[in-house]
Amino acid sequence: MKIDQHRLIEIPQTPSQNFDDRPEPTDISLLVIHCISLPPGEFGNDYIDQLFCNQLNPDGHPYFKDIYQLKVSAHLLIKRDGSCVQYVPFDKRAWHAGKSAYQGRERCNDFSIGIELEGTELIDYTDRQYAQLATVTRILLEAYPTLSTQRIVGHSDIAPGRKTDPGASFDWQRFWGLLK
Repeated sequence: MKIDQHRLIEIPQTPSQNFDDRPEPTDISLLVIHCISLPPGEFGNDYIDQLFCNQLNPDGHPYFKDIYQLKVSAHLLIKRDGSCVQYVPFDKRAWHAGKSAYQGRERCNDFSIGIELEGTELIDYTDRQYAQLATVTRILLEAYPTLSTQRIVGHSDIAPGRKTDPGASFDWQRFWGLLK
């Protein structure tokens, strides 16, 4: 797997409209790890794609009535089986972090890449997800020199009190070990 024109080649591309240009296109200096499942706690369906592509049917599940109008996206989703989907090229500003700050700098979407793991804060992530996340992270670290292992955070780290993902179920020590 490698990056060409800010996209991971050899993985499906499902373009989202929920992005825009970064204020400084070369400022890609933070990696944010998230988790998502739709409906909450359910996996292996197309609802995440639908949400990120503004196609979520509010009648598809009671939970969707509260979220179907959100304009959100991530750069990348890693599913439970380790497969990936890319929604936004890495040089563009995906709308994943919301109100956020890192080391005193606000608007983390401006300078970050957002990776969603299909999961919840309370259910363990899969071996394949950890392996794929480590692979993708190494590729991103090589492609974007302003990224570093010291600048990888969870959504909860940049939006404390508002967000809790990737949650207690994410084993940071395991992830760091896989990056070595």
